[in-house]
Amino acid sequence: MSNPQIAKRYAQALFQVALEHQAVGTVGDELRVVKQVVESNPGLTSVLNSPKLSLGKKKEILKQAFASASPFVQNLLMILVDRHREGHIAEVADKFIELANEEKGIAEAVVYSVQPLTGPQEEAISLGFAPKVGKLKLQIKNITDPNLLGGVKLRIGNRIFDGSLRGKLDRLERKLLS
Repeated sequence: MSNPQIAKRYAQALFQVALEHQAVGTVGDELRVVKQVVESNPGLTSVLNSPKLSLGKKKEILKQAFASASPFVQNLLMILVDRHREGHIAEVADKFIELANEEKGIAEAVVYSVQPLTGPQEEAISLGFAPKVGKLKLQIKNITDPNLLGGVKLRIGNRIFDGSLRGKLDRLERKLLS
């Protein structure tokens, strides 16, 4: 039930409102929580997608689940329910976060390493690679992968920077075989 255009439209509208009220950071943080809750609770998704449940009940469930969220996020959720777009909640959150990151000059990066990265290591990676993708900073998600043997592998958008020992050995093998 994925439709990127629908999610983008709602995210852009919310982004404009949040920008006007200088609440982009807050709304972004709240949408991350909403996305995490929706994705980690398949029961909630199935309840929201159920045609047997009235719109009022769906709204009540969301109001109770996200009572501490700002009125911007709550209104977005109510509009999505009214328009039968409950299945797009996580996708709208993703698109909003993309817009917010673009505004701040931040790119999301996935860093694969043998051991968990420390704060200074994450900062060094962010400072080193952000300019290479035209951003000011990287928001890093670290995934440990013992198969790398050493070094790190970075994925920023559709670009991959492979500085892992496993990657170097693979490149050397290909070079020797050709």
